[in-house]
Amino acid sequence: MSIAVAVSGGLDSLLALILLQERGSQVLAVHGRFLDADQSGAALERICRGLGVPFLELDLRSDFEERVIAPFVHAYLAGDTPNPCAACNPGMKFGLLFDAARERGAEFLATGHYVRLEQGRLLRGVDAAKDQSYFLSLVPLDRLERAVFPLGGLTKAAARAELARRGLTPPLSRESQEICFVPHDDYRAFLESRGLDLPGAGPVLLSDGRKIGQHRGLWRHTQGQRKGLGLSWPEPLYVLDKDPARNAVVVGPRSELAAWGCSVDRVNRLAPQDAWPETVLVQTRYRQKAKPARFAARGQGLALTFLEPQTRPTPGQIAALYTAEGQVLGGGIITAGQG
Repeated sequence: MSIAVAVSGGLDSLLALILLQERGSQVLAVHGRFLDADQSGAALERICRGLGVPFLELDLRSDFEERVIAPFVHAYLAGDTPNPCAACNPGMKFGLLFDAARERGAEFLATGHYVRLEQGRLLRGVDAAKDQSYFLSLVPLDRLERAVFPLGGLTKAAARAELARRGLTPPLSRESQEICFVPHDDYRAFLESRGLDLPGAGPVLLSDGRKIGQHRGLWRHTQGQRKGLGLSWPEPLYVLDKDPARNAVVVGPRSELAAWGCSVDRVNRLAPQDAWPETVLVQTRYRQKAKPARFAARGQGLALTFLEPQTRPTPGQIAALYTAEGQVLGGGIITAGQG
């Protein structure tokens, strides 16, 4: 069985490569260069040479710009708060990178994600703090059926210890930042650096329509934001919604942040919908505990009704659906929250 291993330069993907090699798999290390700043290819090639593993580096910078960065920028200009991993995992890692590896004879693609794949079912990783199934919920099933996840049964601490025991140091010793192409996680500075004609100022409104201030651009704000609003008010205010039609930011007290549902589009179903339980668990943010909800078909999308209030979901983010046992049923892109 020939397995391509997507190696980024970090600890996790390097350990995935080594574990598969030690199990006797025929492995090919594949590094996708997505950014100009990525200089880890040479170091990865040296490590692979020492392991006796063939190494392939792919220049995917222009594709990453087109498929991940440009949609990220356009989503902010449209008033959404995008999740670039929603485009990167299905389109780049399990898309173009896997396609290139298959052209070179690979039958499967392995990554360092902390998830499990059992009998065709995508499951949460055993390390709850590192589980990354949320970010893989949009990868098509036919791609996941050709995926291998060697770290799904490990904790992060155990993975770090396993690599250290083998005397290997990854080229990228630090954890990757939340958005790999946004320096210092400052998306506002990143958008300004693109030389775009960014949308300008507009009204800040209460939910009843009263104007209480002025914002400097919808793209500077996201749902749930409290700091940086520049408002003086008797109680703390939070961003409830962004209204591109009026170029308005809608704010309100914390009590108005609660939502009882959301609409989801571009749904990727990883199990037949008629086999889903009546009550599913829904996760609308990465660092969030999945909570119970009911679902109903709405065209090609879903209408989710929460059984207990949640912080208002953010349009542009992923909604991942699970069973109580941790199986990923599917995922989609949030289009609107429902108060």
